Amino acid sequence: MELSQATTKKQSFLQPIIGVALILGLIFFAGYLGGLKDNLPLYLFAGAVLGYILTRARFGFAGGIKRIYMRGEGSLSKALIVLLLVTAFVIMGIQWKAAADGAMPAYLATEGQAIIPGTTNVYFTNLATVVGGFIFGVGMMLAGGCGSGTLADFGEGSGRALIAFIFFVLGAAPGHYAREVFDETALGQIGYQMHLPQLFGYFGAFLITVILLASMYWIVVRYENMRKREGTYMDPKGDYEDFELPLENQDKASFFSYQTYHKLFVERWSFTVGALALALAALFVLVTTGKNWGVSTALVTWNVALFQSLGFEFPAEYFQSHIDKVNAGLLSDGGTIRNIGLFFGCTISFLLANRFKFDFDFNAKDVFYFALGGLMLGFGSRFGLGCNIGAMYAAISSFSFSGWIFLISMTIGGIIGMKAFAGKVCILPHRIGKK
Repeated sequence: MELSQATTKKQSFLQPIIGVALILGLIFFAGYLGGLKDNLPLYLFAGAVLGYILTRARFGFAGGIKRIYMRGEGSLSKALIVLLLVTAFVIMGIQWKAAADGAMPAYLATEGQAIIPGTTNVYFTNLATVVGGFIFGVGMMLAGGCGSGTLADFGEGSGRALIAFIFFVLGAAPGHYAREVFDETALGQIGYQMHLPQLFGYFGAFLITVILLASMYWIVVRYENMRKREGTYMDPKGDYEDFELPLENQDKASFFSYQTYHKLFVERWSFTVGALALALAALFVLVTTGKNWGVSTALVTWNVALFQSLGFEFPAEYFQSHIDKVNAGLLSDGGTIRNIGLFFGCTISFLLANRFKFDFDFNAKDVFYFALGGLMLGFGSRFGLGCNIGAMYAAISSFSFSGWIFLISMTIGGIIGMKAFAGKVCILPHRIGKK
C-alpha cells in the first residue's frame, strides 16, 4: 500500500492527541487507585495492555470459530492454538515450582495452605458446564463477540457491542444464581473436578495438552483443505483494511515520518503476533495476582451494584462475595479495574491509529438479536462458571479438564448459532457458498 503525499498531509492527528491525553489520564487514575489499594494500578495496567493487544491484532476468541466456519480460513483458529500452547508451557513451570514448594490446587487445599497459581480455574465439571458453554457459544455469535471481544468492541465505539454488553451484565447475575442453585441439586452433583497434573504429573499434563492442541490444529488444516477443494475458502488477508497493510518503501523512511507512525500505531499485527503478546499479558496477570485473567465474574458484581441501587436485595448465601465488593466500592475490585483498563486500552489503540468512530449501522431487529446475544453471554458465562477467557482459555492453560468440555460445548453452540441465525442479523451472513 502507498499513501499519496496529499493524503498523508491531510491526516488529522486530533485522535492520536486525544489518545495520548487518555494515557495520561489513566496514569493519574492509577495514582488514585494506588491510594485505595497498592495492587490496583497493576490491574489497570494489565487491562489496558490486554485491550490494546486485542484491538491492534483484531484478535477475538469468537472469531476463531466464526471465521473458519464462515470463510473456511483458519489463521485465527491456529493463532488461538498457539496462544494456548505458549501459555500452558509457562504455566506448567509456574505450577510445578509452586507444587514442589508444597502448594496445592485450590479445590484440594486446606485452610491456610498455599494455592497453586491458576488452579482457581479448575472447575467442577457437570451438566451446567455443557449447557452454559453451549448458551455462551450461541450468544457470542448473536452479540458479535465473546466476553473480552464484546468489551473490546465496546471500547472501539461499536454500538452493537454497547447493546450486547449492557445485556451481558444483566444476564450475569441470573446465570450465577442458576449455577449456585443447580449445583445443590442431585443432578448438579454429578460431575468431575480434575487438575490434570494430579493424575499425570506436570510434564504428562503438558504432553496431553500438546496432543489435544495438535489434534485441533490437524482438524483446522483438514477443514481448510476441504473448503479449498469445494471452492468456499477465502484468502487469510481478505478482511484487512487497506490502511492496515504495510506501506511501501517504509524501510527508507526517516524515524520522524508518517511511515514510522503508521508502522508503530496503524499497521495491523498478525494473529500470531497477537497470540504471543496476549500470552505474555495473561501470564503477567497470573504472576502479579496469583490468579488467571477473567472477565465475567466482575460483571456479576456490576449487576449486583446496579440492582442494589434500585432497592433489589440479593440472597447473601449466593452473592455474599459480590455484595461485599459492592459495599467496599467497585473501584476497589481488581476485576472491575482490569475490565475498565481493557475498555480504555481498546479505545487508545483506535485513537492512536486515528480510526476511532461510533458505529450504529444496524436496524431495530438487529438490536433485539444483539440484546438476546448479550443475555446469553451473561447467563451462559456464569452458568458455565466463566466465559471464553476464564472457563476456556485460563482453564485449559491451567490444565483443568473443565476447559476442554467448555471449549467443545462453546464451539458446538457457536456453529449452531451461526446456522440458526444466518441472514437474520446483520453480523451473521450466510456461509460462503461454492464458487
